[in-house]
Amino acid sequence: MENKAHAIAAGVFVVGVTALLIALAVWLTRETGTTQRYEIATRSTITGLLPQAAVRYRGVKVGKVAQIDLDPRLPGQVLVLMDIEPGTPVTRSTYATLGYQGLTGIAFVQLDDSDESREPLQAAGGEPLRIPMRAGFMEQWSQRGERLLGELEETARRANQLLAPENQRALRQSIDALGQAAASVPPALRDAQQSFAALRESADTVSASAERVRSAADDYAGIARRLQQPGGALDQMQQGAGAISGASQSVQQTSLPRLHRTLDEAQRAARQLGRSAATLDENPQALIYGPPLALPGPGETGFVVPQGAR
Repeated sequence: MENKAHAIAAGVFVVGVTALLIALAVWLTRETGTTQRYEIATRSTITGLLPQAAVRYRGVKVGKVAQIDLDPRLPGQVLVLMDIEPGTPVTRSTYATLGYQGLTGIAFVQLDDSDESREPLQAAGGEPLRIPMRAGFMEQWSQRGERLLGELEETARRANQLLAPENQRALRQSIDALGQAAASVPPALRDAQQSFAALRESADTVSASAERVRSAADDYAGIARRLQQPGGALDQMQQGAGAISGASQSVQQTSLPRLHRTLDEAQRAARQLGRSAATLDENPQALIYGPPLALPGPGETGFVVPQGAR
């Protein structure tokens, strides 16, 4: 009987302790105030997010995740229900992302606001208050990691193509050609030095020539100044040209008319001389006896009418 009494006492003690622990858990997890129910609908993976996970607004805890379910109306969509404390500034521009605590991998819902709107979020048509969800840092990193892996794979494939045997032979030939080109550089440098020396000598010659040209130009400038001075060669040439012009005008005004008259008289004398020569040619005796007498004309003394005209 004594053993049974001890067993019953132990059982009652265990049951009492269990009930006490359950009551303590209920007391610790009881709701201390009213909350507002919000909903998140996403097609992204929410690995690590569990019910009772924290909901933070810009790092400040404002609620917890109440329930996580699949959307029965849209296959593939996940619904996350959250209980958020009243007074949290949830606006129409508020959005949610998935954050992770350190290295533990425990996820929580991070609320943030783009400050595009100050209007509080309100339900429309009896629908729950729904906050849009954006890709978090890990999700973005995962997507970029996939693209990066694809680019690395493409880079590796192109590297394999570049290192193909035929490309290796072409690369080796290019290296040999570069070596030959490098070997031909010193002679080319020597030729270039000789060319530079010749150019320097040519430059010195051109400089001396330019100095002589500059000196000649100064001499020509002095000659031009002396020619243009009053009483210089240009003035004397202008005076000589004026004198020649005056003499020409004098000749045209006095000598030319006399010369014209002399020429007319000479022409008349030449005509008379020609007539005299013709007369001597026809009648040489005219040189001794003179020219024959001219017959009297009609109405003159001694005029005789020819017989054929009667």
